Amino acid sequence: MGINVTSEIRPLKKVLLHRPGAEIENITPEYMERFLFDDIPYLEVAQAEHDAFAQILRDNGVEVVYLHELAAEAICEEAVKKEFIRQFIEEANVKSIQVKEDLYDYLNSFDDNEALIRKTMEGVSKSELPLVRRKSLADYVNASYPFVTDPMPNLYFTRDPFASIGNSISLNKMYSETRNRETLYADFIFRFHPEYRGTNRVYNRNFKYHIEGGDILNLTEKVVAIGISQRTSPQAIEKIAERILFDTWGNKVEKILAFKIPKTRAYMHLDTVFTQVDIDKFTIHPQIEGPLEIFELTRGDYCRVNLTKSTMTLEEVLSKALDCEVELIRCGGGDYVISQREQWNDGSNTLCIRPGEVVVYARNYVTNKILQEKGIKTHIIPSSELSRGRGGPRCMSMPLEREPW
Repeated sequence: MGINVTSEIRPLKKVLLHRPGAEIENITPEYMERFLFDDIPYLEVAQAEHDAFAQILRDNGVEVVYLHELAAEAICEEAVKKEFIRQFIEEANVKSIQVKEDLYDYLNSFDDNEALIRKTMEGVSKSELPLVRRKSLADYVNASYPFVTDPMPNLYFTRDPFASIGNSISLNKMYSETRNRETLYADFIFRFHPEYRGTNRVYNRNFKYHIEGGDILNLTEKVVAIGISQRTSPQAIEKIAERILFDTWGNKVEKILAFKIPKTRAYMHLDTVFTQVDIDKFTIHPQIEGPLEIFELTRGDYCRVNLTKSTMTLEEVLSKALDCEVELIRCGGGDYVISQREQWNDGSNTLCIRPGEVVVYARNYVTNKILQEKGIKTHIIPSSELSRGRGGPRCMSMPLEREPW
């Protein structure tokens, strides 16, 4: 029971997903930037695509669990449910005391916990609350804004709010306020769910510096790679390294490799630019091959972390970490135009369900064909709408258990 993930490629046994819901339809053109979207997915098709993704996993022996179900099970006790509602309202940054009271009463009136969780995810519009009689100045100033609490349309990217590392998790401090509220569900799951409560945390959501799960890759049970990116700060990596390397929970991690990648949306996370597809193969964005600045964090004396800087190509650093020669498979075959197009649609972001077998987006057909020619089995899912959120199959999945080494 609980968390057990020490690899990117060992057979996947259990995974956490979030099926897109009404939060997607609460994106409007005016607020796309606020919600970190470049376009508005068509929900009905996005759900069908996501269902196809989940079914491929089930067909291959993977147990699929859903975020809203685990969160609902975590708040089954009345006191915990009330605590969740209060914390949700506080983190939703509701200013007016009267609105807070009305919102609490509204959410507490839900008898079905799954419906409650779904409502907090999709956002609460002003039209759902009774007319507020004692308005504050903030209420008048923000009168045109349609929501009491913002929707969370990025939730279907379950990779980011927390990361599984060995038998522990990193409960992340997200880069943007928009997404940081997403970690509330994992917080309650890992505090109160009977299967996951008490799970060791090597990072916590109330820590100062931001880090996201898309930047954390379990290369082996002894080596973890973390991207220094737009959304993960070097200070957070140092903090998590201290806690992982001197962890007493039985994790076997001996080394953190910090990769410095460009701080742009196209290189949003480390798993945006490369993912492992087999024991010795990775799919990569051609422009990340290097040379790269790599920082190696290891155990030092007196519970201090040793830090060593080097400059290597991606092939060199991965070959050294895995102790074998690796092959880098370029997104789009290295062609500039094709690689840029398919990279935008997460051609390098694959979910490995067992060595040499990955889930990929249909629209990245050039990269998919290259993977197949390299002996990689591809499970292809439709992706016209899911891809509009700028995340691939790895982004949409959080492994909870893989077979051990």
